Amino acid sequence: MTVRLYDSKAQAVTDFVAIEDGKVGLYVCGPTVQSSPHIGHLRSALVYDLWHRWFNYRGFDVSLVRNVTDIDDKILASAAGGTEQWWALAYRVELEFTAAYQALGILAPTYEPRATASVGEMCQMIATLIDVGHAYPAPDASGDVYFDTASWPSYGELTRQKPDDMVAAADADPRGKRNPRDFALWKGHKSDEPESAAWASPWGPGRPGWHIECSAMARRYLGPAFDIHGGGLDLRFPHHENELAQSTAAGGTFANYWVHNGLVTINGQKMSKSLGNSVFAAEFLTLARPIVVRYYLGSAHYRSTIDYHDGALIEAEAALDRIEKFLERVNRRLADTPFAGSGVHVIPDEFADAMDDDLAVPQALAVLHEAVRAGNAALDTDDLAGAAVIRGTVTAMTEILGINPLSPEWLGVGSGATDRALATLVERLIDDRETARLGRDFTSADRIRDELAAAGITVEDTATGPHWSIENEKPR
Repeated sequence: MTVRLYDSKAQAVTDFVAIEDGKVGLYVCGPTVQSSPHIGHLRSALVYDLWHRWFNYRGFDVSLVRNVTDIDDKILASAAGGTEQWWALAYRVELEFTAAYQALGILAPTYEPRATASVGEMCQMIATLIDVGHAYPAPDASGDVYFDTASWPSYGELTRQKPDDMVAAADADPRGKRNPRDFALWKGHKSDEPESAAWASPWGPGRPGWHIECSAMARRYLGPAFDIHGGGLDLRFPHHENELAQSTAAGGTFANYWVHNGLVTINGQKMSKSLGNSVFAAEFLTLARPIVVRYYLGSAHYRSTIDYHDGALIEAEAALDRIEKFLERVNRRLADTPFAGSGVHVIPDEFADAMDDDLAVPQALAVLHEAVRAGNAALDTDDLAGAAVIRGTVTAMTEILGINPLSPEWLGVGSGATDRALATLVERLIDDRETARLGRDFTSADRIRDELAAAGITVEDTATGPHWSIENEKPR
């Protein structure tokens, strides 16, 4: 019953102990909304959705905060020279992220604050850091404020680096810095920036630095001490290192555990604009059903790197298809029997043990697929009672993982005019075949079946009538 997780700060798998019994406070670094989401963003959001679901299953009341960074150097750069205001661009891109999350069945966070709504809290934290001697305004009257890394002996503790080995912070003009590694807490307004991208502050008009945004929002919604801070592995340094330093320097313990998900590569290469190999969410979600995309992105261990390659979604489709066809088959077989509504949704111990062990989804999926094999074997031997029990466990496991193909959220997803037209044509042919069979015109019946097979459509004759499916799709 003990959930274990890999704490990046401790660099070890450790037992999770909540600050408050029965509750989990989880802060996840959300998107910087300067451009459309790619599959790396989807993978990260899905990882913390799985943590969210598993903690819920284990009886915890989860407060998940996933921020939106809607003011940042990158956002201003993306909007520069165009006809779209920076805030309009940020909101448009934010909606793209929301649509992608919804398409994958990712649960909504408890709170989803925008950085621009917490500037007051950021200024308060910066003022505190100045008061306690861990931050300073730039002496050149630029309005910039920096965190004094040399004043904080623990700086580097998250990534276990010595300050002298760290690269210089490149997030602000270095002229006003005491140390190249000092990072910006507040950025004074510049003449070439929009007036709308500046807020009043004790140090002059300007905007917050990237790192202070998450620290202030985490404190605002979860308090000075909370359970888990999550995000992509690429955020460990400098973002999370700087968050930890400024948050603890301002008072409080910040996050008890740090969890980082692995990245997504494309054919063995890191995604980057320079290589032109980014796979964007909108495109990715057209390559397969969203539930297949969810299965694929969630099937590897969350800390591992996923390498996307040609055929990856086909493999995921085939794996999900085995689950889907079993559930369709068992439901048809148990219809109009005493077992039609039976099968308690119980999570097997082996599945729970895997999920408790640092969210070991690959091992949990192995349990799920073994149950599917056992369920089909039970149907093959007419063990309807056993099949009903297995149906319940398979349903329970797929619900936890968010991949139950018969869940209302997935039924009808991807259907449209083309699907409806295809269904109409196929079902008309199947009706013609049934008419031929009833009239003992087996030559015509076999011809129709062969024509359907040549088109990749399989017809299964069952006690409840014929059911058809396209190869690697569920029966209809």
